[in-house]
Amino acid sequence: MSVLNYKSLLLGAAAAAAATTAQAADLPVAPEPVDYVRVCDAYGARFYYIPGTETCLRVGGRVRTQFVVNNVMNDGAWGDRDEDGYSWRTQGYLYLDARTATEFGVLRAFVELSQRAENDTESLDFGSTYIQWGGLTAGYNNSNFDIFTGQTFVGVVSRNWSDTTLNQIAYTAAFGNGFSATFALEDRSSRDQGSINKVSTSTETLTNTTFTTLSSDSIYGGTRMPDVVAALGVSQGWGSAQLSGALHQVYPDGVINKVTGDAEDVMGWAIGAGASVNLPMLSPGSNIFFQGFYADGAMSYIGGSWAHNSSSIALSDFSIDANGGTDTRTGYSLSAGINYQATPTVALALDGSYLKASDAGSATACENCDLDDVTRWAIDGSVLWTPVEGFEIGADVGYANTDWGGSTADYEDLLFGVRMQRTF
Repeated sequence: MSVLNYKSLLLGAAAAAAATTAQAADLPVAPEPVDYVRVCDAYGARFYYIPGTETCLRVGGRVRTQFVVNNVMNDGAWGDRDEDGYSWRTQGYLYLDARTATEFGVLRAFVELSQRAENDTESLDFGSTYIQWGGLTAGYNNSNFDIFTGQTFVGVVSRNWSDTTLNQIAYTAAFGNGFSATFALEDRSSRDQGSINKVSTSTETLTNTTFTTLSSDSIYGGTRMPDVVAALGVSQGWGSAQLSGALHQVYPDGVINKVTGDAEDVMGWAIGAGASVNLPMLSPGSNIFFQGFYADGAMSYIGGSWAHNSSSIALSDFSIDANGGTDTRTGYSLSAGINYQATPTVALALDGSYLKASDAGSATACENCDLDDVTRWAIDGSVLWTPVEGFEIGADVGYANTDWGGSTADYEDLLFGVRMQRTF
């Protein structure tokens, strides 16, 4: 081969190598895999898969601001210079709902937190927070005894029914066709209602027993037995209904036991029933509910506590008589409410309740005590406008009348409120 041909061959090989290198450099590089957020439609709208897992998460929230004109009656907030004539509240909520399908049923975790500012006082509220697995529920949630808790938008006056959030463990069995049964153990301390004014002396004499107070020491001892709650329910196209029952330990504290010799521990109890019926003949979304509760030694289950001005009033579950016996208070409450969807964007609602409770027994050692029956009725109404989905504006008015049968003064409550709310 000549020198010229050899040089030509080398130059051609070099050119081919350069071209091959350039082409290789121009080839696209495979991108790293991206784990995009996927929509999860197994549990309804607005759920998505947490990246890298098979858990579906829904994030929601609510912002609410309201202005309430407090009790304007003669003995109300406006008649006392030290009472607040209005309450101005803004509150933000955060909801997290995580669900995973398992061979034993859906595993769910729910968290509710909120921050409140009211008349320049800030507080952190802890709402329902619980774990569910199939039919099992454990955590902080609404009592399984509760049935309906009102129709009105604000609810400026307290109405008398059971509405309690507490620690619990419960199991619900679904039988099909909307029927179910629930058995639960619930925190007793969330239901204790008992108070007494005690005077410490050298002989530890019990000098004064009260059955309804605005503030005093609890006469309940430490927790021993949780409340036992059972409920039967049905939910179908026409509406829903529930039958509830509860056992509540009445457990006097150590001071009472020592003074009386041995105050008796007794078992309080409560029953309740209610139904909600849809009213499509009026309009879609309209409905009516009614319910009733009876309790012996368990006043919380009939809604035996309420707010009056800046005070909280609670009917004691029991008293101790002169012989050291435990006398329980009995009572009942009836309530009803209706929601009328007047137009697709305007709703009218009305709630009412009536409570009657007996005295707490014959405490003959008691001086200047109110041993008579208590009667209270309350009514609350609201109008609600929903101009766009998730945004609500409403006004509310409520009146209540409380009648003490004895020397305690009767009183009335009349309040007004407006609220603006955005849910997302």
